[in-house]
Amino acid sequence: MPEQNRAASGYAAAQWAKAVARTAEDAGDSALEKVRRWEDVLAGMASGQIAVGARTPVADTPAWVTLEVAHGGFATGRYLAEAPLSEDEAARLAELPAGAPGESDRDRLNLWYLGDAGRAELLQALRSGRYRVEVPEEAALAVAVLLLDAGFAEQTLELVAELRPLMHRLRFSPRLEPAARPAGMAVRLVPVSEAVAALRVVRMPAQLATMRETLGVWNPLYDRLVELWCSTVDGELPQLDEHGSVRGGWPCRRWPADWAYERARWLDDYAEACRNHPPSGRHAKRKSNFTRLLGALQACPDDSAALSPREVGWIRRALANSVTRHGGPGARDEVRARQAGAVTAPTYAALAELLAARLGGYPADGGVPSLDPIAAAVSEQDTAAGEIPLGTAIPAHLVEKAARALEAPVDELVRRGVITSGDVLARVLPQLTSRFASADLDDPALAELFEQTYTAFRRRRSLLLLNLEHQVSFDELPWVRSLDCCRSSRPNGELAAYRALQQGTMLALTSFPHALLPNPLIREIGALATLAGVRHPLVDEVAADIFMGTFTKKWRDAAELASRTMSGTLYAAYYDLPSESQWAQPSRKRMRRTADDFAELCAERAGEAGSSGNFVARNGAVLEQSQILTTHNLAVLVHGLDLTDQVRERAPELARRTFDWVVRRLAQRTDDHHAALIQVKNVAYAWRQAIFLLGFCDPEVQLSQVRELREEVRAHGIARFGPAVEGLAHVIGGGRFTASGVASQGSGRRLLGWAAGRHWYLQNIG
Repeated sequence: MPEQNRAASGYAAAQWAKAVARTAEDAGDSALEKVRRWEDVLAGMASGQIAVGARTPVADTPAWVTLEVAHGGFATGRYLAEAPLSEDEAARLAELPAGAPGESDRDRLNLWYLGDAGRAELLQALRSGRYRVEVPEEAALAVAVLLLDAGFAEQTLELVAELRPLMHRLRFSPRLEPAARPAGMAVRLVPVSEAVAALRVVRMPAQLATMRETLGVWNPLYDRLVELWCSTVDGELPQLDEHGSVRGGWPCRRWPADWAYERARWLDDYAEACRNHPPSGRHAKRKSNFTRLLGALQACPDDSAALSPREVGWIRRALANSVTRHGGPGARDEVRARQAGAVTAPTYAALAELLAARLGGYPADGGVPSLDPIAAAVSEQDTAAGEIPLGTAIPAHLVEKAARALEAPVDELVRRGVITSGDVLARVLPQLTSRFASADLDDPALAELFEQTYTAFRRRRSLLLLNLEHQVSFDELPWVRSLDCCRSSRPNGELAAYRALQQGTMLALTSFPHALLPNPLIREIGALATLAGVRHPLVDEVAADIFMGTFTKKWRDAAELASRTMSGTLYAAYYDLPSESQWAQPSRKRMRRTADDFAELCAERAGEAGSSGNFVARNGAVLEQSQILTTHNLAVLVHGLDLTDQVRERAPELARRTFDWVVRRLAQRTDDHHAALIQVKNVAYAWRQAIFLLGFCDPEVQLSQVRELREEVRAHGIARFGPAVEGLAHVIGGGRFTASGVASQGSGRRLLGWAAGRHWYLQNIG
């Protein structure tokens, strides 16, 4: 077993054990599927078929094959395009001649699409838009057919030759069913089917269901039972006095003419209620008032002859308890009417089902163009309303679930709260990027196919990579690469992509100013940058537990740009950025692929975080310095995309929002040490973002924000964070930190997220 497999096997085994443990509580298909995936990972590692950390981790598999990937980037060894034939495919296969070529059913079907009849069927589907691509491989034969139709026979043969070794296993044809896609600049987060599924899992809480049964079924039965026994009382109804003694008349002294009939009717209703709503709570307790009156009723078909004087006394006591608390028959009608109103009010589950029915009028794989008809109050047009009163408003939290299928511009989805983070933003941006990337394809059918392929590719899960390997790029797909011959120059294409790049970057910075730009979003921004014809050294966030101690040259390039553009700013002073001249000095250690001098500087600066702790903490401290030196893409994007003026205009507000987030996050108390470490790390990352933004503000604004921050920290009772605030004030006032991160004067400290040892913020936490 390779060395990296041995290092990763413990993690995979732990994940498998967690997945198995969860099946004790949830034995559904999803839980069992997780167990299966980790079993495949472990088996592949043990056999040597899977090499963890490689960009081609599965033996004898090209890089372009879409792999099934478990949590953490571990390949299971399975191909996502290797699936059983669908019903439609099986029917098509059954129609093929008996001698159709191919060594497997999948092979015969793939080859059929390269014949005259198959090509005609595919062309008709492509021209009419009646197809969908779920996995990138499903576009391969469609591209081949379009290339051949356009006269590019040589490129078609080259593509088919590259696909041929896997034709017996992988599906290379699209699904012949229509795909609903947003138009223009609109995007959607999920299709209607997913929004419907989310609404249909809304259930009435068990406690609420029990309460509704009590109010709607058992309380009315109890009231009738009390009334039935009260009708046998001679004199005033029994009640409790101030000492708890029973006063008033006795039951079983008179028997109305309809007693036997009413008794039988009540017992029938009780039996029906038990069948549909098993009794619980006080209605099921052995010595409750309800149970005592029920037992006595069952023993008295005509009169109380079967009851002892003691049992009659218990009836009197039960009636006294009930009448004293709730009043006699008729006195509790008003209370019961209010309770009945609560029972008949529509539940969230019923309203969620109504919303799901409304969404059912839209294509399952599409979106909704407007929320107005979805969020409208219940009307006569709602055939699924049932007993929900007309005019009932739809709760906002249910509308939010439906809004996930809304098709709208990205900024509107952010404003509505549909896009809630940079990671979610990265999920929808490919829908826009694909349109810019296909703009230079003249054939509309080919452009649409390209867009679907790109979007499907962006759904691929990233692999765990080591040794500076990089993820497979879209252009590495053979059927994408073969389209170069179909492209033409579009003079406005780069400009449109550049504007989209600016807008997307500003949207991320202004919507989530406290958060690092996540790797999926960085990759999508990089793809837009390529389409816009600009090249910027964008860097990824690297996991501390797989960091190998080296960086590629783009980290050094990003740091050099940051030193140049951030010179003289608050950020440069707070983090002691090196001067631009330091990067310009020739270094014998600079290599073509790695930046050893950058790695050494990061390691040197990481000494501020300490030198003890485990290797993950030490790696984390080094990686944090790499983010500080590069501003983790902030300087590259803001200055490289000419966004300085826009950021300067918004900077005071964005810095304030980020500081507010820091205070709220720290105010969330936790007794778990690991959770506290994550809390400090995330706060330090947000703090770095805030200082970057604050650097665009005037000195008066900087001082004002620090004063407000100081008050907020005091008001939220997080005095332990005071040194960080005072450290920032110290630098704004012209001071500097020592090499150990302590202010040269006063009690201020530089805030870092990682510590190779005990973090100063956590010194007094157990």
